[in-house]
Amino acid sequence: VRGLCPLKQILHQKGDNTLIFEARFESGNLQKVVKVNEFEYQLTLRTDLYTSRHTQWYYFQVSNTQAGMPYRFTIVNFTKRNSLYKRGLRPLLYSEANAKKHKVGWQRTGNEIKYYKNNVGQGGRQYFSLTWTFQFPHDQDTCYFAHCYPYTYSNLQEYLVAISKDPVKSKFCKIHILCHSLAGNIVYVLTITNPPKSGKGTERKAVILTARVHPGETNSSWIMKGFLDYILGDSGKAQLLRDNFVFKVVPMLNPDGVIVGNHRCSLTGQDLNRKYRSNMKKCYPSIWYTRNMIKRVMGERDVFLYCDIHGHNRKQNVFIYGCERKHQAKAPYVHPHVFPLMLSESCPDKFSFPDCRFRVRKSKEGTGRVVMWKMGINNSYTLEAS
Repeated sequence: VRGLCPLKQILHQKGDNTLIFEARFESGNLQKVVKVNEFEYQLTLRTDLYTSRHTQWYYFQVSNTQAGMPYRFTIVNFTKRNSLYKRGLRPLLYSEANAKKHKVGWQRTGNEIKYYKNNVGQGGRQYFSLTWTFQFPHDQDTCYFAHCYPYTYSNLQEYLVAISKDPVKSKFCKIHILCHSLAGNIVYVLTITNPPKSGKGTERKAVILTARVHPGETNSSWIMKGFLDYILGDSGKAQLLRDNFVFKVVPMLNPDGVIVGNHRCSLTGQDLNRKYRSNMKKCYPSIWYTRNMIKRVMGERDVFLYCDIHGHNRKQNVFIYGCERKHQAKAPYVHPHVFPLMLSESCPDKFSFPDCRFRVRKSKEGTGRVVMWKMGINNSYTLEAS
């Protein structure tokens, strides 16, 4: 049902200015709306399926708009004490009329943005509200609001189809099915490397990249797209990288969660980035098959680097979580600080070395980063982006 286009519910009479809300589309999330007064609405987000938690991601449609009127939206059931909304983050707005007339896509919007503790707490749980005011750009427009730029499973599939149809890129980028998710969606794995000249490919080291284990962290998909655009491009550096490395890429680890509009969990209500030690192949197929694929690659060649890409809701900048032994072995190991330090040198305006952390906390033992490190990948990282 979630995948089908919703029937238009005609609830308003002529002359009724009530906004019409809808979120039953791919990656949509909104549970309920209360009209407080003519231009003020109180919104409740849907928790991740089969959980009572994880409200952060929102993505919904609004129609029957009036231009230039001062609307106020308040989302009342966030659960995180802190938020980048306190530090300048603004909600995103997409106007169909703006897109049509002015070729304008998603834009940050909103004034009088506040994120604060509210009094709605039930059963001892504390909730937080996000409120903002804004004006719709056009009358009778259809608009969308989102927490971060949406990147759906359909977006990924369109992107992969374009690669497979490209006569140049399809030569050095092979797209395979890693496994099927619980709901039967394909989890893809890409192998990217230039065809070896006269059987010399075996000494190439591997680089393994994964993204979107947490569905609400859409920024991880955009970073992954940026990486793929670059490595599949025809620049000299991209050619050199493809000559020297084999890239194994899993662009979307949790397609089910992405499709239903979850923020953190899979369809079993579980955080997949805590399941890398699990042998429950049936419950967490994408994680089980990813770990297995990496073991297989490690049997064939050295793995130079593993990196799992995430988005962060409370910290600014781009930064890395790594793994550090108390007594770091000498050569041939590269110290885990080196790669993040190089990143901060090459893009100091975006990447922040002071925000990087290298401790392995007990709560993170089941994450991809820690499990791959313990399997023997010295440069094993989580990349976080605000």
